[in-house]
Amino acid sequence: MRVRLPFWFSEVIPPLRFDKSRVILLSKQRGDAMSEDRLELPQGTLDLLILKSLTVGPRHGWAISERLHQISGATLDIRQGSLYPALHRLERRGWIKARWGASDNNRRARYYELTKRGRAHLDEEISAWRKLSAAVSQVLESA
Repeated sequence: MRVRLPFWFSEVIPPLRFDKSRVILLSKQRGDAMSEDRLELPQGTLDLLILKSLTVGPRHGWAISERLHQISGATLDIRQGSLYPALHRLERRGWIKARWGASDNNRRARYYELTKRGRAHLDEEISAWRKLSAAVSQVLESA
């Protein structure tokens, strides 16, 4: 089975690099106390998650971060230092567009929205991600 690698693989290999500062994995240990362990995401994964979070409609940066935190069952905690550079990168690539608006608490906020090009790119990346993860799972499950 031949798998088309996602766009970000050309940036990741070689060597395989992980940015530990991008995402925090919160895990329960002994009782209800939460400890912080870094979850290593391959470069480009954050872009994919941001694009997916915008499929439901325009959101400002904090709302994107909160949505990813909520959907992931409080596993993903995206830091501003990673989120906003990713948003600007996606905007430069033409996959999202931004406009100024008022947030729920009536503060000025920049709202990000998926473009047609971004939606097409997201569909390609989701397909590639599923094929890649299926191939990796197959290898991990082999005897």
